Amino acid sequence: MEVNRGYKDSVFTLLFNNEERLLELYNAIEGTSYTDAADIKINTLQDIIFLDKVNDVSFEFRKKQIVLIEHQSTINPNMALRLLMYIGRLYEKIMDSKLLYSRKKTNIPRPEFIVLYNGREELPDESVLKLSELFEKVEGNDKIELELEVKVYNINKGRNPAIEGRCESLNGYAELVAKARENEKAGMDKAEAVKEAVKHCIREGTLGGFLREHGSEVENMLLTEWNWDDALQVCREESWEDGWEKGIVKGMEKGLLTGKLEIAQKMKSLNMPLEQITKYTGLNPDEIEPR
Repeated sequence: MEVNRGYKDSVFTLLFNNEERLLELYNAIEGTSYTDAADIKINTLQDIIFLDKVNDVSFEFRKKQIVLIEHQSTINPNMALRLLMYIGRLYEKIMDSKLLYSRKKTNIPRPEFIVLYNGREELPDESVLKLSELFEKVEGNDKIELELEVKVYNINKGRNPAIEGRCESLNGYAELVAKARENEKAGMDKAEAVKEAVKHCIREGTLGGFLREHGSEVENMLLTEWNWDDALQVCREESWEDGWEKGIVKGMEKGLLTGKLEIAQKMKSLNMPLEQITKYTGLNPDEIEPR
């Protein structure tokens, strides 16, 4: 059963916003063999709290609160901090605030954080990001009062074969992305590369009926994701990292508006369609192109 469809769905969230596929993926990652998908309760946050794109699915399962992220851009070293903010928002969503003031102990689902990396840069098959790595050093005190660990798995085609071998959906997704990148490397433009990759996977039976049902959506989503990543990369390569970071901070302080406008203008300069700019910034056309 498909649930919680959001207006900013990515290919990853569209594919795994489904209890059966999530259970298959969770079993593959954890090496478990659970069978009852009814134990999964998807509770993905529908609003965006970060400026750049993060493809996330969060769900409760067997007393755990799991945040699952697919990441195609360069892994952000601040991911643990971002997920600390994310889990706080999730607990606000799923808990009755009145329980915070109860005389009885309040039990909460144990958090688990997983990032599935599908980017172009080289990354180990498995790695861990820690919140404690971001703390300022305090002379004479090495005690860590707060920790959060993020498990990162490289899911590019041919990496972590044990996980892909246990999860047909993840293997198919990796095949789709790999084929699209192969087509682009062969000289196709992005739109053609994605379209031909979807056709190829449908012919080969990759992802079963998912691509037959959502083929056009998948093409548009994947192309939009790649254009967004390119926009971010160009911004960084043009040496306005400081201005970018200031824009993010300023945007965070003012409801993200300032930072989003800067990104929107950069996307416009790359000739990205207005529809895609509004999709990933959340701005309306009048804010992007004032009359």
